[in-house]
Amino acid sequence: MAYYFDSNPDSKSCEQLIKCEINGSIYNFYTDNNVFSKKYLDFGTRTLLESIDTSDIHGDVLDFGCGYGPIGIYIKSNCECNVDMVDINNRAINLSIKNAKLNRVNVNIFESDIYSNVNKKYDFIITNPPVRVGKKILYEILFGAKDSMKEDGSLYLVINKDQGAKSLKKDLEECYNVTTLKKNKGFYVFKCQIR
Repeated sequence: MAYYFDSNPDSKSCEQLIKCEINGSIYNFYTDNNVFSKKYLDFGTRTLLESIDTSDIHGDVLDFGCGYGPIGIYIKSNCECNVDMVDINNRAINLSIKNAKLNRVNVNIFESDIYSNVNKKYDFIITNPPVRVGKKILYEILFGAKDSMKEDGSLYLVINKDQGAKSLKKDLEECYNVTTLKKNKGFYVFKCQIR
C-alpha cells in the first residue's frame, strides 16, 4: 500500500477540488490519492494554523511536508514573508504548485527527503509532521529542524495526544524551549525555540 510519504506514489491519480475556510478566509485546493487528508482539511492542520499569530510571522518560512499546500499557502496569504514548501512526495509537490497558482500566492516549492535539499536557514519552520514514518524519522525531522533554523528561529508543529504528544514534548525539551500554544480535541500545538 502506498503512503503519502512515498516519493513516487504508484496509485491511480484521481484529483478532486476541495474548499475550506481557515480563520474566516476561503481556500480551494486540488487533492489526490496518496496525499495526506485528500477529502478535507484535516483537523490537526486547521488547529495548527488557527494557533499561529500571523502578525509574528516574518522573514523566511519553511512549510515542511507540505502535502497539497495548505500550510504554506495560508501563511503566504496572511503574512509578509518568503515561503518555501518541501515534500518527498512528487504528487504532493505538483499539487502544491497547482494550488499556489489557484490561490494566487508566490511561493517556492521543491522536493526534499527530510532536509537533504534545504540549503538555507529559516526564521520559522511549520509542520504537521508525518507521524506514520515512525519515531526514528519523525525525530530526524523535528530535531534536525534546528540545523535549518536561524539562531532565534521557531518550529511550530501539531501532534495528537494519541500519537505521543506528551512524551514528544518531553523529548523536544532536551534541545528546545517548548510552549504549548493550544490543546484542541486531543491535538497539541507546540512552539519550539532553540535553547
